[in-house]
Amino acid sequence: MANQGQSADRGLEGLTAAAKSAVNADGAKKGLPPVHLWNPPFCGDLDIRIASDGTWFYLGTPIGRPALVRLFSTILKREGDKHFLVTPVEKVGIRVDDAPFMAVEMQKDGEGSQRVLRFRTNVDDWVTCDAAHRLRFEQAQDGGLTPYLHVRADLWAKVTRALYYDLVDMGEERMVDGRPMFGVESAGEFFAMADAEQVRAAL
Repeated sequence: MANQGQSADRGLEGLTAAAKSAVNADGAKKGLPPVHLWNPPFCGDLDIRIASDGTWFYLGTPIGRPALVRLFSTILKREGDKHFLVTPVEKVGIRVDDAPFMAVEMQKDGEGSQRVLRFRTNVDDWVTCDAAHRLRFEQAQDGGLTPYLHVRADLWAKVTRALYYDLVDMGEERMVDGRPMFGVESAGEFFAMADAEQVRAAL
């Protein structure tokens, strides 16, 4: 599904060159280019897919260059339910099976009300879990919960199952809007996972 009128390889190579140029021009100081300020014309879809485990595919083949995946991740933008790779001059659609990022490592500083959790994504961004970068928990197909961490600008990271168990281990019950909820605290914010009674029944 590359742009019509040009080969898929040219589409990827052109996007790579444009992304490098944009990142070098606008993102050198703060690490991420200002994609929220860019509104280029839509140039069609490119056959890039981010699988539910965070693997990037191009034409059905995994992209084996971490530096290229990292580059593309910096120009990722979400509009509604669709994801795009954006430069100042073009916007191409890609497919995202679940969340575009995976949270693969967690650091914990402090305990209780002083606890601060930081997560590393699969593209080596570190995100502090706080009021601006919240955890949310969705019902999984197996009946459990799947946590997601807000990374930036409506882009989320799915938290790995191993880290989810770590979150459960440090969880606690609190009253939220008059209901006992089970959740975890970070940076002074309490992130509710589920109804406490349901959690107790499942244990």
